[in-house]
Amino acid sequence: MAKTTDALKILDRITGDDPELRELIQQETVNVHVARLIYDARTQAGLTQEELAERIGSKQPVIARLEDADYEGHSLTMLQRIAEALDLALDIRFVPKEHAAT
Repeated sequence: MAKTTDALKILDRITGDDPELRELIQQETVNVHVARLIYDARTQAGLTQEELAERIGSKQPVIARLEDADYEGHSLTMLQRIAEALDLALDIRFVPKEHAAT
């Protein structure tokens, strides 16, 4: 078996055919992706966590939690509030699993 540094290929080798483990990895990948999207959008807007929180009528710890890759409670309503506060559109799609963004 050829060596690789591709994290996804390494995970595929580790998880094998375990559907439960693959599902867990997929859920965590989505959480990381959403957290990173929020962080990137906020920093590109030049806002601190506190400033974004103020714009959406919340507190800084809420934004910190949303930007935490381990957080699992992202809601559509909160994502819409953040998008509106940053003058962005929220685009949510269903895609075939083999084409899912990581």
